[in-house]
Amino acid sequence: MNYIILDLEATCEQNNRDYPNETIEIGAVKIDENFNIVSTYNEFIKPEINPILTDFCKQLTSITQEDIDNAKTFPDVIRHFKNWIGVETEEYILCSWGFYDKKQFTRDCELHGLDSSWTNRHISLKHQFGTIRNEKPCGMEKALNKLNIPLEGTHHRGIDDAKNIAKIFLMYKDKWVFTYE
Repeated sequence: MNYIILDLEATCEQNNRDYPNETIEIGAVKIDENFNIVSTYNEFIKPEINPILTDFCKQLTSITQEDIDNAKTFPDVIRHFKNWIGVETEEYILCSWGFYDKKQFTRDCELHGLDSSWTNRHISLKHQFGTIRNEKPCGMEKALNKLNIPLEGTHHRGIDDAKNIAKIFLMYKDKWVFTYE
């Protein structure tokens, strides 16, 4: 069993909930059944609906227009990502901080006419963290602070957030419940 700790970054616009989000970065950490980090994954994606990043998005994520202009499209990146996971050959479970990442993958797959059933093997570490600690769910940065784990890298960068979430995952490795819909 491989645990895929992932974080997505997407196009966004400040104070506009109707803005169509598209994934622009996938960051992930692969952890094996012995709880060893065996690989990392990081790739930018060129958005199609809004190919020009808003200033808000660039400031929030530190992703540049050049990063995504030089990136591949979602179908190409997701094919590569699924191969990295081992969707066809390995047992895996996707783990993210909340349900947003799974929902965004599903939206992007629908936008591009791709099957999203591979995302059904997913758990929300955020909600389980709250249950384990008998607290309300909180953001990743707050969870790191509660555990006295320094945030490394840049918050709201997919690969850095995935690495930080992996630290929380490993700290509670015996407490997660790996059931999904």
